[in-house]
Amino acid sequence: MLARLRLLVTRRWPDQVERSLGEQFDVTLNDGDEPMSQAALAAAMGEYDVLCPTVSDRIDADVIAGGERVKLIANYGVGFDHIAVDAARAKGIAVTNTPGVLTDATADIAMTLLLMAARRAGEGERELRAGNWTGWRPTHLIGSALKGKVLGCVGFGRIGIATARRAHHGFGMNIAYYARRPAEADIAGELQAEFCPDLDDLLGKADFLSLHVPGGADTANLIDARALAAMKPGSYLINTARGGVVDHDALAQALRSGQLAGAGLDVYPAEPQVPPYLLDLENVVLLPHLGSANAETRIAMGMRALANVQAFANGADLPDRIA
Repeated sequence: MLARLRLLVTRRWPDQVERSLGEQFDVTLNDGDEPMSQAALAAAMGEYDVLCPTVSDRIDADVIAGGERVKLIANYGVGFDHIAVDAARAKGIAVTNTPGVLTDATADIAMTLLLMAARRAGEGERELRAGNWTGWRPTHLIGSALKGKVLGCVGFGRIGIATARRAHHGFGMNIAYYARRPAEADIAGELQAEFCPDLDDLLGKADFLSLHVPGGADTANLIDARALAAMKPGSYLINTARGGVVDHDALAQALRSGQLAGAGLDVYPAEPQVPPYLLDLENVVLLPHLGSANAETRIAMGMRALANVQAFANGADLPDRIA
């Protein structure tokens, strides 16, 4: 059965993972590594047994309705708001993701953005590369220290906790968080973390606000104009979650007005497009969705997806089933 199972991998994966897939299955790769059209994805639903998409693919209800053959959507990534999970479930299609393996890499990027925003590193590099640096002076590009400042985490799952650990143990930051329920006592104790059951309470006390919630309708524009106005004046916003969690029009206004001192973004609502008005702002750090972009993590993601396909092929329980 393994040799007969047909897989479509919608984007290039690390070589090691592609080789492992090819040794076990009949695999079609997207050699050009360009985003596939909705029509091509819909057609694939009738041509393959397994569809292996990424966050750059929109697997909506129309795509899922495109054919009857696909019985597993093995997503390469932990987030799945780009997949119409309810439509897949209604059609008897299993959906899996790759949780756990992205935690440290994404937390590292959250801290990268936080440090870059706080110390105005992006501004400094642009100035230097443009040949505009005139030398050291006491008032040049003064940013914010981290020690003793409050990191507020919106969402306190694996990535939020990993980010908090880096901030608390590595930089002496105080931790507060908003989540559906308090963290386990040992984690809260280790981090001396304050639980804020009300988001506004967290917004008003955080010097740095870091977002760690899933995308989708429940969190769409969670950080909107009202939330940004409720943030501590001169604070910073860090987003490594999903672009749709933030109202970017309102964010740009908060950055222009000085309500926020800075921001660091790794995700955007309509990737790869970046809201153009953000490109003109000096006090925002913009990264091209690098949260999981180290070799070890990208390989681990692929191997986790492969494990789900193997389980499906063997009729076993799917280790990371979400539908």
